[in-house]
Amino acid sequence: MILVDSSVWIDRINHVPSVQAQRLLRLVDTEPLLIGDLILCEVLRGIRSEAAARLVERMLGRFERVTLCGPELAVQAARNYRLLRERGITIRKTIDVIIATFCIERGHALLHRDRDFEPMERILGLQTI
Repeated sequence: MILVDSSVWIDRINHVPSVQAQRLLRLVDTEPLLIGDLILCEVLRGIRSEAAARLVERMLGRFERVTLCGPELAVQAARNYRLLRERGITIRKTIDVIIATFCIERGHALLHRDRDFEPMERILGLQTI
C-alpha cells in the first residue's frame, strides 16, 4: 500500500502541479492509498473555513485511515531519529520520522514532496514512489 504525505495532499488540494500531485492523480483509481491520522490533521489544520475543511475531510474519507504511532512505533521512531542525528542529519519535524518509521515497519511506500524524507530513504531504507 501507499501512504500519501500531507505535502502531496496539500499540493493536490491547492492545485499545485507538482510531479507528486500528478502521480497521486494517477494512483487514486489504481492503487490502495492510505492516509494517516497525523497527516489528516496536518492537511485539515491548514484549511481556512470549516465548510471547506468538511469538504476535504469527506474527500479524504474514501481512503483507508490508519493510526501512525503507538508505543512500539514511537520507540522505533526515536531510535531512527537518534541514528540520523549520529550521522549529522537533523530531521526538522518529529512527525516525518514517525511517518517514515510507520512505512518502514509496515512495508508501505511513501508518496511525498518533502526533503526531510530523502535521508530516511538513503539511510533507513524508506521506500518511496
